[in-house]
Amino acid sequence: MSAGKGWRFRGAPLFAAAGLASAASAAPTFAFAADLAVVGLFPNKAVIMVDGVGPKTASVGQKVADGVTLVSVERDGATFDIDGKRKSIRLGQASSRPTANPTVTLTSDTRGHYFVDGQVNGLALRFIVDTGATLVALSSEDAGRLGLNYLAGPVMRLNTANGMTRAWRVRLDTLQVGGITVNNVEAAVVESPSMPALLGMNFLNRMEMRQVGETMTLTKRY
Repeated sequence: MSAGKGWRFRGAPLFAAAGLASAASAAPTFAFAADLAVVGLFPNKAVIMVDGVGPKTASVGQKVADGVTLVSVERDGATFDIDGKRKSIRLGQASSRPTANPTVTLTSDTRGHYFVDGQVNGLALRFIVDTGATLVALSSEDAGRLGLNYLAGPVMRLNTANGMTRAWRVRLDTLQVGGITVNNVEAAVVESPSMPALLGMNFLNRMEMRQVGETMTLTKRY
């Protein structure tokens, strides 16, 4: 999961040389809740849908989803233990359970790249997920569009496949991807008008990353 063409920062890879091995999806889905719906009732059993999947029949005391257990069945609904709290859901109704940490689910494109739409300081920017990048990295063109005074930051020298180039170290007040927001993010602004924005490891290290097939899930850890 790396992007770029041989970029190096102070001897450590900033952009890996493997090409755009994984970048984020054009239409990511954002997972913030587990949806529960009660669609049928029997003595000590309920027919439920979880995140639109089902229906399935669960018995009292049965775990029906991560952190969710069916506690009791009443005449007009069912009661669940959701993360230690009781929640009653009436027949024919649904309820959402917010997750403890925000999560973003991405789907790769046909080349295995992951693209994701985010925001820097409240302004839209499209990123490539790049585990080969040490830092979040922006082109000078993107930095200018975002109103970053990057020329006032410390200058860095980057060794690329095409030779040395300049970059400037900056701090982003906020970087948001879906429901995930990270504050005070260090980034490198590269003297290049065409380089794609990279979601590097200083952001990704704060996430739990899971990849199954063509799907990648990022869950904020702290």
